Amino acid sequence: MNAVVACGLVKRFGSNEVLKGISFEVKRSEVFGLIGPNGAGKTTTLRILATILRPDAGDALIMGHSVKDEPDEVRKNIAYLPEDAGVYRHLTGLEFLSLMAGAYGKDRKCVEDGIGIAGLGDALRKPMGSYSKGMKRRIMLAAILMLRPRVVILDEPTAGLDVLHAVHIRDRIRRFVRESGATVIVSSHNMLEIEYLCDRIAFISGGRIITDGRPEELKRKYQAENLEEVFERLVKVA
Repeated sequence: MNAVVACGLVKRFGSNEVLKGISFEVKRSEVFGLIGPNGAGKTTTLRILATILRPDAGDALIMGHSVKDEPDEVRKNIAYLPEDAGVYRHLTGLEFLSLMAGAYGKDRKCVEDGIGIAGLGDALRKPMGSYSKGMKRRIMLAAILMLRPRVVILDEPTAGLDVLHAVHIRDRIRRFVRESGATVIVSSHNMLEIEYLCDRIAFISGGRIITDGRPEELKRKYQAENLEEVFERLVKVA
């Protein structure tokens, strides 16, 4: 059984049809990238998978559960990190990790895992309001990965971060998949990041999937040296 199966997802906002029948499958223990220009429907797709939005037509199954009919069961299996996730400014990083662990009924081992994933050292004892953007992103990633979800949904996990913070986050994602066997769906505008992280990717444009495959397969298919060239050619065609 695949970890995620999206079938004919349609989403409208008023008269604007943002998704026009999105379908794709994600295997277990796979890192799957969803790539496309701004306004293509990436975030809308991720929010449907996270049960934040309800599709107007079609459905998606996550670990065999329908996002339309079984959203509570889906939420037991997923963790979602939106691009604009904020922090509790007056809590320390350690207090936040402890709060999250307690909310999900986890023990001290969970918090220790979060400390290791964040890799922020003594900064964990400082209020998160004093954190840089990269530090905030690291603590938020740690807070969801330490819960050991079966499917992780990440929207632009390294957007606007410097190289060191971005490298740390990418390495933690890959290590998490390797150690836990979890599945990750990630959206990013960074083609180098996508090529490093993802086993397979799907390009979305105008609310439709226009192609998918492994990075090396797509580069051969479109006679491109890198994914940026593939992206440019596909979006121009679309």
